[in-house]
Amino acid sequence: MNRYEPIGKDLFIKNRQKLTAKLKPNSAVLVFSNDIMPTNADGTMPFRQNSNLLYLSGIDQDSSILLLAPDFPDAKMREMLFVTETNPHIAVWEGHKYSKEEATAESGIHNVQWLEKFDLMLQTVLAETEHIYLYTNEHIRNATDVETRSDRMNKWVKATYPNYEYERLAPIIYDLRTQKEEREIEVMQRACKITEKGFRRVLEFVKPGVWEYEVEAEYQHEFVRNKSKGFAYTPIIAGGGNACVLHYVDNCDELKDGDLLLMDVGAEYANYMSDMTRTIPVNGRFTERQKAVYNAVLRVKNEATKLLGIGNQIPDYHKQVGELMTKELVDLGLLTMDEVKQQDADWPAYKKYFMHGTSHHIGLDVHDVASIYTTFKPGMVFTVEPGIYIPEEGIGVRLEDDIVIQEKGHLNLMGDIPIEVEEIEALMNT
Repeated sequence: MNRYEPIGKDLFIKNRQKLTAKLKPNSAVLVFSNDIMPTNADGTMPFRQNSNLLYLSGIDQDSSILLLAPDFPDAKMREMLFVTETNPHIAVWEGHKYSKEEATAESGIHNVQWLEKFDLMLQTVLAETEHIYLYTNEHIRNATDVETRSDRMNKWVKATYPNYEYERLAPIIYDLRTQKEEREIEVMQRACKITEKGFRRVLEFVKPGVWEYEVEAEYQHEFVRNKSKGFAYTPIIAGGGNACVLHYVDNCDELKDGDLLLMDVGAEYANYMSDMTRTIPVNGRFTERQKAVYNAVLRVKNEATKLLGIGNQIPDYHKQVGELMTKELVDLGLLTMDEVKQQDADWPAYKKYFMHGTSHHIGLDVHDVASIYTTFKPGMVFTVEPGIYIPEEGIGVRLEDDIVIQEKGHLNLMGDIPIEVEEIEALMNT
């Protein structure tokens, strides 16, 4: 059903086991798929599955429901998956849908039912249940006004079964998702390798006179031809001063001789994300000033990676990276020591030129779920993405890799993607 190679049901079986081990006795868990979102008239957006349903089942289809009840007396009903029953009309107009056998092969769940059986099966399970775990989006940056299918179904469950103890699923599953299994890291590595292919292609393509949207198209072509669905997030292709706009996504300007090009892009693969930023000279050669700023960012990135150590936390980590950046900005002549000494502790001087965070979790979501106060542990995957932005000089440089924290050291999933000045220039001038 999918363009990518199967991840394998063993991962999803293990993920469910990890979740059920953290539940209260006599509990049930409900996880609902996302909606197919409308655009206008009869148009729809490409479907993007609920990441928690993917994490627990691998099922990448709308109108699906996962019901877990690990203490239910009948073992056959401790894991149930509900999917849409297909028919010839759906097959012609919408394409293939999971059969029960295919859903079992994907998820490792043996009790697969058609969606029409959900109400009856839920009533049966809840007769032996005390606690119901429901998911709501508790991501710290969630700001949407759109009611999701989970929101609607949660309201229905609570209205239909008001006399139960309701529990928050988000804190438990967020904690589990932060530490990746080896198979997840393998899939993320595949996404990063596809991103590398796109970047190497672009290095051969970029020159003065090319347009930002043409660069975007080169990435999209390379991603899709390597079994990705495309970009993991809206790409930033920012030439010259556009690079100083942190979330510039218009990608509509012509690339000029002498400017830098900042590209914040990443391929998805099997619903796992990659997140890369590289900054290159449009004409293939850095000026001395551009090189100085670039290498300052690269030094901060390399030192920041070392700080992604077991036991650290994002607030402390960001303060440590800020100190590294402050030194570089002083050396570049962008800050004076007097400005540093007189800085506001709540908005340090370096933030004039480096105003965003250095790292975020990444996984099934680009800004993956986790509390910022979560202690760093092996298996966590972070971006590392410092930048320096100098609007008055038309210079914006950001460099970003995806890093796995290991028991000893790190694994850079983007370690093969060119980043050194000399390597970039050599590849652009062959």
